[in-house]
Amino acid sequence: MAPDSLAAFLEQTRIQIDGALERHLPKPPACPAIVSEAMRYSVFAGGKRLRPTLTLAAADAVSHVAQVSASDVAQVSASDVAQVFRPAVGSVAAAARLAVELALPAACAVEMIHTYSLIHDDLPAMDNDTLRRGRPTLHVVYGDGIAVLAGDGLQAEAFALLAREPAGDDPALVARKLRVVRVVADAAGPNGMVGGQAIDLQSVGQAPGHSTPLDADGLRAMHARKTGAMIRASAVAGAIMAGADDRLVASVDRYAAEIGLAFQIVDDILDVEGSAEELGKTAGKDAAEAKPTYPALYGLARSKALAAECVARATEALTQAGLVDGHLGSIADWIVSRKN
Repeated sequence: MAPDSLAAFLEQTRIQIDGALERHLPKPPACPAIVSEAMRYSVFAGGKRLRPTLTLAAADAVSHVAQVSASDVAQVSASDVAQVFRPAVGSVAAAARLAVELALPAACAVEMIHTYSLIHDDLPAMDNDTLRRGRPTLHVVYGDGIAVLAGDGLQAEAFALLAREPAGDDPALVARKLRVVRVVADAAGPNGMVGGQAIDLQSVGQAPGHSTPLDADGLRAMHARKTGAMIRASAVAGAIMAGADDRLVASVDRYAAEIGLAFQIVDDILDVEGSAEELGKTAGKDAAEAKPTYPALYGLARSKALAAECVARATEALTQAGLVDGHLGSIADWIVSRKN
C-alpha cells in the first residue's frame, strides 16, 4: 500500500528505485570499472525520478481497479523489492504491493534511458551543458568518449533488464514484458525521444541544412516526442505490468500525455524564472540560444494557463477511468507547482 501523502510516496519510491538501480546496474568485473563508475555518476546524481515514480504510481493506481493474477505472485521474488511500503492489510493492499513489485524493473529501465538521454543531451555536439543536477556533467568529468559509452551502456542495459525481470516463463508475464519492451523502445527511438531531439537540433540550426523554425503546433509536436513520449511510456509500462486491460492502459496513456506536455511547459517557464541553484542546471540557456519555448511563443502567463489546462485534462482522464486511488492525480498537481 502506498503512503497517504505525496511527499512520503515520492521519498519511499525514491528509496525503492535507487535500491533496485544499485542492484541492476552492471558492476566489475562484468563491465570495466570506468564504465560502471561513469554510469553511476549520472544515475545517482539526484534528480526527481519522475519517470520511474510514474511507473510505480500507475501500477499502484491500476491495482485498485484491476485484479493481479495468482500466477503473478509465483513469478515475483519478495527479495526483488525493498520493504519500504507499509505492511499490506487485506487483498487490495496486497495487490497494490504486488503490482509495484511487478513494475519495478520497468521503472529502473525508464530511469536508465532517461539518464542516458541527459548524458548525451549535455554533450558539446548537443546542448553543450556543463551543469546537471547541481554538479558537472558527465563529459566534463570523464570526457566525451566515456560519456557517450556510458549513455550507450545505460540504454542497452535498460532493454536487457526489461527482458530479464521479473524472471519467469508464465505466458501472461512474458506477454506483458514483451509489450513493455515495444512501448519503451518506440518512445525512446526515432518515433519518440530521438526524433524529438533531432527536430530540436534542426530548429536551432545545429543539423545539416537551414534551421527549421517551429510554430506552436511544431513546438508541441517536438515536445510530444522529445519529453512526452518517455513520460507516457513510463506510466503505460507500469499499468501494463500491473495487469491493466486495454481500457485502463489507454486512460493512463491519456493522463500521461497531458502531464508530459505540462512538465515541458513548466520546464520552459522555470528556465526563465528559476536560478541555477534551484534548477541544478544552467538557467536562461533557452533564451540565450533563441530556442523555441512556450514562454517565447505564448508569454509566461499564458504558458502557466496552458500547463494548468493540461493538468485538468489529465485529472479528467483519471476520473473517467476510476483511477482516483493512489497518487497519479497529486503527481499531476505537483508537476505544475514544482520549482526545479
